[in-house]
Amino acid sequence: MIAVASLRIGPYLLSSNLALAPMAGVTDLPFRQLCRSFGAGLAAGEMLTSDVRLWKSNKSRSRLSHAEEPEPRVVQIVGGDPQMMAEAARINVELGAQIIDINMGCPAKKVCNKAAGSALMRDTALVADILDSVVRAVPVPVTLKIRTGWSADHRNGTEVARIAEDCGIQALAVHGRTRACMFEGSAEYETIRTIKNTIRIPVLANGDIDSPQKARQVLELTGADGLMIGRAAQGQPWIFRDITAFLESGELLAPPAPAEVRAIMRAHLRKLYTFHGEVTGVRIARKHIGWYASGRTQAQHFRQAVMRADTADAQLIAVEDYFDALDSAA
Repeated sequence: MIAVASLRIGPYLLSSNLALAPMAGVTDLPFRQLCRSFGAGLAAGEMLTSDVRLWKSNKSRSRLSHAEEPEPRVVQIVGGDPQMMAEAARINVELGAQIIDINMGCPAKKVCNKAAGSALMRDTALVADILDSVVRAVPVPVTLKIRTGWSADHRNGTEVARIAEDCGIQALAVHGRTRACMFEGSAEYETIRTIKNTIRIPVLANGDIDSPQKARQVLELTGADGLMIGRAAQGQPWIFRDITAFLESGELLAPPAPAEVRAIMRAHLRKLYTFHGEVTGVRIARKHIGWYASGRTQAQHFRQAVMRADTADAQLIAVEDYFDALDSAA
């Protein structure tokens, strides 16, 4: 079996080597708290632009909040200007961030078109300038998330990893696709294994880790120090608990009973309403409810009922009615 070893990043000894991947529009504070409660040792906030002039929006302000967040508090920033990235890092540390994560893995066109995210992997000199500037700017650990490269013909993740280590980056997460792949096809782990064998800082493998069995396979293939889970946690935040149990004992836990899922959803939705306010919370909750319902009986009808609900009370009633119907059919 593979032990879910603790992982150290700077002064922080994490409770496990499983991390929640930062995902825009998904990994807000309520979801991070939820995944941490199921065993994620690290949960970075949603990507935040390094342009501080854009932080006045409600969306950005919510991403700057760390109230009641378990330590260590991680903020991910994105941008292509070394000075702006350094300033964004400094301000976030002043606001309570304990680890700064730099995004050089996002494949979105609106990010890459601004020479940020995974687009930076085409310019290793700029990569070095950004990493060096941010590391020098803050007294907290700085981590980095990358892809294996820009394209199949430009798979330079190992080069970027060396630069990161030389600049003082204290942990590296690697998504097993190039930017050109976006999220299509299957992740490859050979490059992650090469990176792990090349540098000494902790490496987290990311990409297509959607089950306990796949988690063990990726750890064995890559030799990585930990795993980063993204889309597979949507609608099943208990995946961290499932992976931990399987790695430690080989035991595959039974899926949570509908009663447990109901309780998890209810608590999650209420935190969304409180954190975002009712109007925004109801809107954000819709996608989470859809993920929770995926693969369940009458899921489509349930989603339609949720979409029609425009208040928190109506949304919660739709959830209760759905699970009551599941109980009656059991």
